[in-house]
Amino acid sequence: MIPKLAFGRTGHISTRAIFGSAALAGVTQAQADQTLELLLEFGINHIDTAASYGDAELRIGPWMAQHRQDFFLASKSDKRTYAGAKEELHRSLERLQVDYIDLWQMHYLIEEEDWQTAMGPGGALEAFIEAKEQGLARFLGVTGHELRVIDFHLRSLERYDFDSVLLPYSPVMMDNPVYADGFENLMSICQERNVAVQTIKSISRGPWKDKEQKYATWYEPFEDQAQIDAIVGWVLSRRGVFLNTAGDIHLLPKVLDAVQRFDEAATQADFQQILSQMEVDPLFT
Repeated sequence: MIPKLAFGRTGHISTRAIFGSAALAGVTQAQADQTLELLLEFGINHIDTAASYGDAELRIGPWMAQHRQDFFLASKSDKRTYAGAKEELHRSLERLQVDYIDLWQMHYLIEEEDWQTAMGPGGALEAFIEAKEQGLARFLGVTGHELRVIDFHLRSLERYDFDSVLLPYSPVMMDNPVYADGFENLMSICQERNVAVQTIKSISRGPWKDKEQKYATWYEPFEDQAQIDAIVGWVLSRRGVFLNTAGDIHLLPKVLDAVQRFDEAATQADFQQILSQMEVDPLFT
């Protein structure tokens, strides 16, 4: 059974594996439909998408007429102005074929100029707050990658009481003492405020470098089931976080299988022997 957890203060009990629909960016509708069936088979009840994920919103849209009630639906905007974000939200609603989304997130907010624009007068934050007031987005969040994401998330939480954050979390990321300290600080604040914490890039082996890119992920993923089991177990052993699945539909069954078999009594130490034997390059330096 897929473990579940209250998604922060939203009142929704989400599966701890959240479907990362970047995996649908370049697939056919038939492939997307097969993926939905897999989500239903495993009982996944939370989808995370974005306006910038290629055709992902378009692929999800046809599912919503029948399955809107089955999913907590999240999307994102990387527009930094009020006008740009508002326009993109309405485009997302149209593409998703829904009247509202459950969570709307500021996407990849890790640049100073972007942050100042988004959070300032006439910025995207005004469109986000308006969308929540109008019932077009029930909750609001912020996302980001790279090592500096934590500093920006902390600033964003000071600027506005967001309902969720999203950022990288993996054994190799937490081997960086600066990132690890920052993550612990962010987690403490999120727990105090009941802010949901979503994690990404868990099964990254590192940059593709000169290797043939076999998957749609922009990083080289682990593909061995035992290794995926260890990483997924390590992430889920951290109480209070969610794991967003990798951006390739062919990796999804392995990740969901690992999540389904996860023992909630496990600790991160239980996976260290396998993790210590895995060769990993930092994705962010």
